[in-house]
Amino acid sequence: MNINIAFLQILPGKSLDENFSIGKKACIEAKEKGADIALFPEMWSDGYALPQDDAQLKQLAIEKESAFLNGFRALAAELQMAIGITFLETHCPKPLNSVIIFDRKGREILHYSKVHTCAFDDEIVLDGGEDFYTTDLDFGRGTVKVGSMICFDREFPESARILMLKGAELILAPNACPMEINRLSALRTRAYENMVAVATCNYPKGHPDCNGHSTLFDGVPWQDGKVRDMCVFEAPSAPGVYVAALDLDRLRTHRSSDVMGDKYRHPDKYKSLIII
Repeated sequence: MNINIAFLQILPGKSLDENFSIGKKACIEAKEKGADIALFPEMWSDGYALPQDDAQLKQLAIEKESAFLNGFRALAAELQMAIGITFLETHCPKPLNSVIIFDRKGREILHYSKVHTCAFDDEIVLDGGEDFYTTDLDFGRGTVKVGSMICFDREFPESARILMLKGAELILAPNACPMEINRLSALRTRAYENMVAVATCNYPKGHPDCNGHSTLFDGVPWQDGKVRDMCVFEAPSAPGVYVAALDLDRLRTHRSSDVMGDKYRHPDKYKSLIII
């Protein structure tokens, strides 16, 4: 059984309304290409714009119950396709970098805000999220346990580890940065060590500091005794709506029989990790 993931590796417009229109068109194309879920790059609502002026930033932030998000909620139900929509979320004292997943019936099933903000750079103007969450995504032909991490979250093994411990099979990862060998290696490692699939959607070349190369690592490093490449999809740098299939049966067979993930952990030996 496959789940088909659409990577909306697209360029944003210059306003919230324009981004809704561009995003809607991309979602329709994703559905036409057979997608079960469409994933946006990071902070799609404003194209990952992060003004350092408080007033300008608050103008760009939107409420969870905004027309923008409710538009994608309705679109998910209309298309019978899940949508992972990203946005700059109104929050006090600072906005959040968030993603909401609407299922194919338009129900909100996951709301996650980036925990590891890039506070060393422009994201110093943001607050961070509080936790990592998983949920069951019914995509019609079956159900998959999904979670999310956003961009810089990938650099912290704890992000994917917590999601794995909460049952995640598929991690959806919106992104906005140059994808090169080191960042791609981090994603590969998160997939390998946790026996999870990691789907990352980036902005294409042409967006500041981005270069496309959205990826799907399926979390299965060997099969039938042979080493295989876990990268089952990597987009080019160009804009586009790219759809890749994740073989859930293969992933679940691997998870049931291999030694990674939670199989041989020793949590009692990790006390130093919880010292703050």
